[in-house]
Amino acid sequence: MGDAADSEELARRAAAGDAVALDRLLQLIGPEVLRRCGRFLPCREDAEEAAQDVLLQVARKITTFQGRSRFSTWLYTVVANCARQKYRELKRRAAEQPATIDATEYVDPRTTSVIAGSRVDLLEALERLEREHPHLVAPLVYRDICQLEYAEVAERVGVPLGTLKSRLHEARRQVRPWLAGNM
Repeated sequence: MGDAADSEELARRAAAGDAVALDRLLQLIGPEVLRRCGRFLPCREDAEEAAQDVLLQVARKITTFQGRSRFSTWLYTVVANCARQKYRELKRRAAEQPATIDATEYVDPRTTSVIAGSRVDLLEALERLEREHPHLVAPLVYRDICQLEYAEVAERVGVPLGTLKSRLHEARRQVRPWLAGNM
């Protein structure tokens, strides 16, 4: 995230009300936020929209960052939530205004949709996991999509490391058949 130490310090100052630090923080994290949104939404336009939402949420909610965990961990929560919310929004929009698909272009229905190329397989699997096993969503998102270290994920989720690994194993077991197209 640029220089992690810089972002941690800027986040602490921004949380305390330093507007200049907030501006510098938003500039520093912008490229990383876009890259991480792209893990959820590989269509660049979708990822860019989600990244803008993330930066707006950071600006609005930075005062809630209390420094108990690392800023990067706090930020990944915002990224995951905004990217998934953008997907829900795109899905609603697509349902309201069905797009026409050009029959001359090959489209893999498991990974591409009229929702501007979003990773439908992954996002649908996360939606289903949230409905059926909500406690398994955060470990999977933080570890496998945001690629946080196990210890960071355990801290963020608020469970011991062994419990986290168990939940992660179960989450992967649950979504594997869904990602294989057996939804």
